[in-house]
Amino acid sequence: MADATTPSDPRVQGTVARRAGFTAGIVVNSALLYAVNAWPGWRSLTFVTADADQLIPLLNAALVAGIIANLIYLVADRRWVKALGDLFTVGISLAFLVWTWRVFPFVFTDTTVDWATIIRVVLGFSIVGCIIALIVQLVVLVGTSVRFRSG
Repeated sequence: MADATTPSDPRVQGTVARRAGFTAGIVVNSALLYAVNAWPGWRSLTFVTADADQLIPLLNAALVAGIIANLIYLVADRRWVKALGDLFTVGISLAFLVWTWRVFPFVFTDTTVDWATIIRVVLGFSIVGCIIALIVQLVVLVGTSVRFRSG
């Protein structure tokens, strides 16, 4: 039987995997933040209109919130902390997606594919996914709170 402190223990492997995921989230969100605001910058995308200026602050907020949340998860790897952080980050992401739907700063010159409809469908599914994620994380947060108080 493996000792609880050995790397072969599933709890240790789970912790290592979660920390790797948190670190990957920090790296990806940081890279996206740099790509959107510095190089090459969102203006280099030929299918995005100047109306995207309205979305950049919310996009930046979502990316920064993801970075901060993942940094917190690295320090405090608790279920309730993650649920609370995910509520916050998914909420900002949902606001960004809804605002993107309203502004819709895309223009497509390729008429052989209805990219506008495809983007709307993807945005719609993403919005529904965020709403489901908010509900799930709220249930997790309440569940961990109830267990904490009763045990």
